[in-house]
Amino acid sequence: MRKLIVTEFISVDGIAEVEKLPSVIWNDEMNRFKEDELADSGAMLLGRTTYEIFAGSWPKETGDFADRFNALPKYVASSSLKALDWKPAELLKGPLPEAVRTLKQSSGGNIYVHGSLNVAQELLRHGLVDRVRLLSYPGTVGRGKPLFPAGESLPFELISATPFSNGVVALEYAPVVAKS
Repeated sequence: MRKLIVTEFISVDGIAEVEKLPSVIWNDEMNRFKEDELADSGAMLLGRTTYEIFAGSWPKETGDFADRFNALPKYVASSSLKALDWKPAELLKGPLPEAVRTLKQSSGGNIYVHGSLNVAQELLRHGLVDRVRLLSYPGTVGRGKPLFPAGESLPFELISATPFSNGVVALEYAPVVAKS
């Protein structure tokens, strides 16, 4: 079964809006983190907004990373999009939780959710996320869209924590499944 992995850039206070994050110098450690994710990726699951942002920029990028990133199958959760130009891509049909359960049963490697905060939150709520991978930036933002919805308790087990020389910390968590 494929794993569903949410990957986000996040501030210390939990805000995941990239444009609001404290500024850091991108370094080799961050490159390695993203290279490892790409090597583990079998597909991307994106919401409409993230899909449109990525589709507007990634196809213009060149190099090995961009070629591999662009070639990944993309599954898009949207009720308003009718056509997808950044191929290979497919619109998910039906309710998101059911569509993702079906995707996880298919073959093709792990599925990564990049950005797409509404999608990530819904999948977390439905217990469909197998891992959360974060690049935690050194600083608070104060306000903005959080990765984790306010008022919801989601227990996690720390898998790894790796500090980088620029102050960013790579974190990986697994949701704790309640025992019945």
